[in-house]
Amino acid sequence: MSGSRDFWLSCGHHLLDRSPDGGLVATDEFLKAYLARPEMVPPEGACEAERALHQALLAHPRQPVEPWRIAAIADADARENWELMIEWRDHLVGYATLEAAYLAIVRHGRKFPRIFLDQLVQVILRNILDGCEDAFVLRAAELLFRSQRLTSYEGSLIAADEEAVPGSSAKPLSPLVAMLGLSAATELDVLNEDNAGTYWDRSDSFDMALDLTAGRRGLTALGVVVTCWVRHLLAIDVKIDPVTELHDVNLTWYVSLDANATRIGDALWNGDELDETARGLVVGLYRLTFADDVEIVEQARGAPAYMIAAMSIDRTLRLKPQNLITGLPVRHGTEALN
Repeated sequence: MSGSRDFWLSCGHHLLDRSPDGGLVATDEFLKAYLARPEMVPPEGACEAERALHQALLAHPRQPVEPWRIAAIADADARENWELMIEWRDHLVGYATLEAAYLAIVRHGRKFPRIFLDQLVQVILRNILDGCEDAFVLRAAELLFRSQRLTSYEGSLIAADEEAVPGSSAKPLSPLVAMLGLSAATELDVLNEDNAGTYWDRSDSFDMALDLTAGRRGLTALGVVVTCWVRHLLAIDVKIDPVTELHDVNLTWYVSLDANATRIGDALWNGDELDETARGLVVGLYRLTFADDVEIVEQARGAPAYMIAAMSIDRTLRLKPQNLITGLPVRHGTEALN
């Protein structure tokens, strides 16, 4: 790792090794961190079979686990947790890098719990952005692995981490806190030039909001994150520029970053007019320009490709970075870090 400021310590990046080409390599220490999660630690009263399995894996986290060892666990929920855990472990260690494991999940439609995928995306992004000194880029990267709640505040579109919005309070600290439904005890700052230096110390709290208003720095930073994501995972160079207006956009090819964006993109692709409600859901629109050596599929040649992010009616933003792996109009050759 570089000597720059650290961030996202909770993702476990310190526990991983690096391959010669910069990918993340699973270690026994990283696998043991899963065993330390509250869901995996046998609770008081757990049966002997579960306790024995947990202790055995703490000693040798890569050892084979025969089905009978899980079947012997008395509690049905515990058996399900262990089945998922072993399936996930076997998938991670079955590839040279975590990046390759992630690509295999996306390419082959493997089904794993969302929390596992979010954690994997986070640690890959932590690898990609190591040494980044731009707090806006780091905060924008959170959108790829954490759901956001959006609100319009003083003419701006503000995104706050959904887990920092647990409910309302009778005595909110500010109008922004009230509009987002935060409790009075919640500390929430909108990231700006004055407080950007505090991001590193509080990065694992996810308590800084991001301004995603068109034409401002937040959306530009998200474009930077996506550029880095695609370059690292697919070895493709692409320039991604925010577009402030939907007018005169010819969607010959588009990549949607979420289900809401897919519905909007399909409507535009079919030539339909968007009503004001649908237009109001669009959070970000980007134009994609690929490097000359990138082979574009025939259907997308001769016209710009676009990328769309949109929130739901209840103003939740949940991006799907896997769509960038499967949705770009490119022919995939040798991918990075496989």
